[in-house]
Amino acid sequence: MKTRKTPMRRCAGCMESKPKNELLRIACYEGVVSVDPTGKAKGRGIYICPSEDCLAKAKKKKALQRSFGAELTQEQEDQLLQEIREYDAR
Repeated sequence: MKTRKTPMRRCAGCMESKPKNELLRIACYEGVVSVDPTGKAKGRGIYICPSEDCLAKAKKKKALQRSFGAELTQEQEDQLLQEIREYDAR
């Protein structure tokens, strides 16, 4: 049987390329930003390591705003941080 190639994605925080299944997708659709654990949500998506450090680096570099083309409110950033913490706890 043929071996499948593992898709690689780059983390928006630490800028390391890792297998897609090790990263967490954050999706933005019609101004709503949310964590997408399935990887199939509508909208523009970026990938990030499931750690608070990488989210902090991405916020510092304004990678989320640049990728989504919109400013994130403090409330949306807090919600993302909470969702990443819940995902990390699993």
